[in-house]
Amino acid sequence: MSSTALKALELARSGDWEGAHTLVQDGSDSLSALIHGYLHREEGDLSNAAYWYRRAGETLPDNTLTEEWQRLYQRAQA
Repeated sequence: MSSTALKALELARSGDWEGAHTLVQDGSDSLSALIHGYLHREEGDLSNAAYWYRRAGETLPDNTLTEEWQRLYQRAQA
């Protein structure tokens, strides 16, 4: 379980984009990169989001932001 990832996702869900971004921006693991990508996707910066998803070895998803948040939260809990 990644407490930093969970905290970042909880901050994002509560509307604290900056706080969530601060937690993951220096992370070097794939989950941090995915959350970083999610956050940029949430703000509408899709090119930056795609970059972060690629860094994590994934492509930009076509699911909803809610679905992606849930997917990332489940992954952070594992």
